[in-house]
Amino acid sequence: MRGPSFLTAAFRRNRAGTTQAPHFATQADAFVAIGQPAALTQQAQALAARMPDLIVQANRTAATLAAGQHPQQRAGWGDTFWQYRPAQPGEPAAHIDWRQSARSTHAYVRETEAESAQTILLWCDLSGSMNWQSRANIPTKLESAILLTLAMAAALARGGERIRLLSSSGMVHLPSGGSLLERLALALVFQASTPQKNALPAAAALPRHAHLLLASDLLCETDALRGLLHQCAARGVRTHVLHIADPAELSLPYEGRVEFTGLEGEPPIELPHVQTLRADYTHLASARSGQIEQMAVSLGHDYLCHVTDTPATPTLLALHNLMGRRV
Repeated sequence: MRGPSFLTAAFRRNRAGTTQAPHFATQADAFVAIGQPAALTQQAQALAARMPDLIVQANRTAATLAAGQHPQQRAGWGDTFWQYRPAQPGEPAAHIDWRQSARSTHAYVRETEAESAQTILLWCDLSGSMNWQSRANIPTKLESAILLTLAMAAALARGGERIRLLSSSGMVHLPSGGSLLERLALALVFQASTPQKNALPAAAALPRHAHLLLASDLLCETDALRGLLHQCAARGVRTHVLHIADPAELSLPYEGRVEFTGLEGEPPIELPHVQTLRADYTHLASARSGQIEQMAVSLGHDYLCHVTDTPATPTLLALHNLMGRRV
């Protein structure tokens, strides 16, 4: 994953109007509401500038994911193997399972039992705490969350799944035109320019027996997250909690006197000899992650942690395998 240099290049290409998606910049600018607070407008504009590169990265990552997966006999996520049957006269050659047929003197067709596509709900945390990076050569948590969300959407869409985007207030209507990833990206830009009433999505708006991908740094109230996971379990919505963490949030690598400034209006706090707190801090950070994982698993959900200085593909592969399991 590239660092700030590619963001600068993306911004320059946007201004020149020569992005990978020619209509993207214009529509994104139109989505930024003029009447919104300046901070939200700036966040949306910055996000729009990064989106073309994130879309390209997501497509490449999804392609890498597909190429790296173990070959499967079944036709896709929506089909389950049922039986082999002898080929009938006039059977299209594409329907014949040549591997099975080679084991005998007859041609066989591999039949499948049709299953309906799954509904996959995507929710990406766009709060202020996500727009942070501890080092200039690694992506922000927001960039990592969007990249993983878009790449997962691309991989799932290839498998025939229904993809929906959530906001904190309910289902999001995607704009028309462009590819699925472009439409998702535009909707995310619009969300970033709109004040969000709640930090987490409302479970009441989720269709039953769907899958929910929750990409967040999880710097929210633990009780609020617990309530959402309980409500999702009650509705049969299997939730995949994707914890996006900056490496500094896990290890507290700082020395001496450090002032920590909040990104969501919190008052700053100054700590002397911060290195003396490292052992206790890492213990507490690990304990909270373990608590959230145990909470999720006990309710039939999944938990994965992605650290922003690590490659996206291993996380996506693990997530894809988890989401491929039918409830």
